[in-house]
Amino acid sequence: MATKPQNPAVPNLPLAPDAYDRQYSDKLTNILRLFFNQLNAVLTVLTNAYISNTTFYTVATLPPASTTNAGTRTFVSDSTTTTFGATVTGGGTNAVPVYSNGTSWKVG
Repeated sequence: MATKPQNPAVPNLPLAPDAYDRQYSDKLTNILRLFFNQLNAVLTVLTNAYISNTTFYTVATLPPASTTNAGTRTFVSDSTTTTFGATVTGGGTNAVPVYSNGTSWKVG
């Protein structure tokens, strides 16, 4: 199970001086570096949890849409169509995302 990502705190940026100041520039750079490191940590958690663990099915091995919650998403590797909203059928060569509407699996 993936850890829940923490919302990064929005940094309180220092006010800029009228003239160039090396200390101000260094401080601002450090604040932004820390903030972007936090964003990167959140994206890493999300990527590992939701992208890396994606299972590809063939249409024949999909669970019945009637037994899944409407809105459930996954991928198939053998769709005959790539048309958004079309009912997915197997036997093709297209890898597409699919979702359940509670009755059938649709491309999308």
